[in-house]
Amino acid sequence: MDIHQVDDTITRRMNAILERLQFLREADLYFYNQPITELRGGSHVMVKGREMGMFASYSYLGLVGHPRINQAAKEAIDRYGTGTHGVRTLAGSLDLHQELEETIAAFKQTESAVTYTSGYVTNLTVVSTLVGRGDYVISDKLNHASIVDGCLMSGAKFLRFQHNDMEALEERLQSIKDGSAKLVISDAVFSMDGDAIDFPRMVDLCRKYSAWLMIDEAHSIGVLGKTGRGIEEHFDMPGTIDIKMGTLSKTIPSVGGYIAGKKEVIEYLRHASRAYIFSAALPPAQVAAANEAFKVILDEPWRVEKLRANAQQFISGLQNRGFDTLQTSTAIVPILCGDDNSAFAMTQAVQRQDIFVLPVVSPAVPPGLARLRATVTAAHEPGQIEHAMNIIQAAGKQGGVIP
Repeated sequence: MDIHQVDDTITRRMNAILERLQFLREADLYFYNQPITELRGGSHVMVKGREMGMFASYSYLGLVGHPRINQAAKEAIDRYGTGTHGVRTLAGSLDLHQELEETIAAFKQTESAVTYTSGYVTNLTVVSTLVGRGDYVISDKLNHASIVDGCLMSGAKFLRFQHNDMEALEERLQSIKDGSAKLVISDAVFSMDGDAIDFPRMVDLCRKYSAWLMIDEAHSIGVLGKTGRGIEEHFDMPGTIDIKMGTLSKTIPSVGGYIAGKKEVIEYLRHASRAYIFSAALPPAQVAAANEAFKVILDEPWRVEKLRANAQQFISGLQNRGFDTLQTSTAIVPILCGDDNSAFAMTQAVQRQDIFVLPVVSPAVPPGLARLRATVTAAHEPGQIEHAMNIIQAAGKQGGVIP
């Protein structure tokens, strides 16, 4: 059957996206999936033969290309090769996998940890393994898509509350009958707005209503806390999260996801979560890189301090130039543009001045809240940040985003 001859909902849905993409490409306003040919020191990239300042990276501590991490990956390839030979349950785990999980548990100050092949898969499988029909899962409305998908796949009653509104969360918890299993789940730092969850209040509510608490720390590891251990350290509340989720592909320059927690929880997930049982193990080089990265974070604490200073410079500098950066207090800095066209036009102007930053538009964010989703890392120097802000300011004035 020729798909172009089919007139149904699937075809119309596809055509709507394809037509939008065609319009953006013809107007030179399509900026996604650009091939990067070289990473230079964590703060610059080569794109289409041009060196650009990188302000869209998740490598918050600037660990991509770190010599120790690269060397660990190379040694793992020399010893184990480039891949694994099956799922860990049936084909066996490398000693490297166990070492990484022990490193994660120590870093997150828990009894145990388990790793998965991606951050997305981690949330999908863990939420749907922990809760099911007859249970309740309660989620912040701005949680990552992987959390939402895990909640939907679980079959549990899915309740959402207004972003960071703890009164709304309490109303949700009060509505659940006694005896039902309850899982509250939230990002620690929100990936589009850059703000942190009201963690102390959320912990209090979970204890009051006997709910499990799962926190996604994809954007808070290396960012929050004196040593970069995350939101518990940031608020000096150790041991208050039941299910500690994180990724190995942002601050940690590798790939994968993990859960850290009590030994019983981890053993249960290792033998009940489908993504662990039916997915091939992480490749040796990526395991070794992640393992070394956690050690580098502790050995080079100046990176966490520099990231915090860079984020403050970037946020305050943009605000002083007239931009709305919402409630961010982290390395993720939304630069509000208003409508989608303004965000695309600003991105075009900024990228033409060799600053690599990308737009986020509807439906990823609500209409009218399109933005440049910018980030800073520990690899940036103050002068580079100032230069980028000046270019963004000029683009904002040109597009009427700021006066």
